[in-house]
Amino acid sequence: MERNVTLIGLFAALIVALGFVPAIPLGFGVPITLQSLGVMLAGAVLGSWRGALAVLLVQALVAIGLPVLAGGRGGLGIFVGPTAGFLIGWLPAAFVTGLIVERLRRVPVALAAGIGATLGGIIIMYALGILGFWLVKNAGLKPEDAPISLWAATAIMAPFIPGDLVKVVVTGLVARTIAQYRPSALLARG
Repeated sequence: MERNVTLIGLFAALIVALGFVPAIPLGFGVPITLQSLGVMLAGAVLGSWRGALAVLLVQALVAIGLPVLAGGRGGLGIFVGPTAGFLIGWLPAAFVTGLIVERLRRVPVALAAGIGATLGGIIIMYALGILGFWLVKNAGLKPEDAPISLWAATAIMAPFIPGDLVKVVVTGLVARTIAQYRPSALLARG
């Protein structure tokens, strides 16, 4: 139990620390950050429940106003802004990433982590992120404002995909390295 709490806290700290790497703003409210890499790693290394708890801890820190997101952002307002869907999507992203690594035991760990990070860290996170972005952008429109279509919201997110694919590869490589040199630390396979 104590080890689990320590590792959950450690991965929450990793996600926060990755937020200190300067974000790359793209001009429409959703920056490129490395924090989603931390989410993918939490799931791949800690497994579904522990990875999700690490993310939940970060989300709680954000909710109480600590500036733990990229760019020093925090507070409840984040949960209704253009990045809300992505932030909310972190939880199922970590869970699904971990679940896939746990279930694909006969598959090499790098591949399992890559598949998990792709499904959890890209497909699920983007589905919720795009939906959240679309909802926020269309909320409270004035009559003269044109609504944004869901397709347009999806197209706006396209520049993020190559970077997130690199994060998937990094997640697989890190998981493989941990499995090779410290297999007991890869709790998703424990």
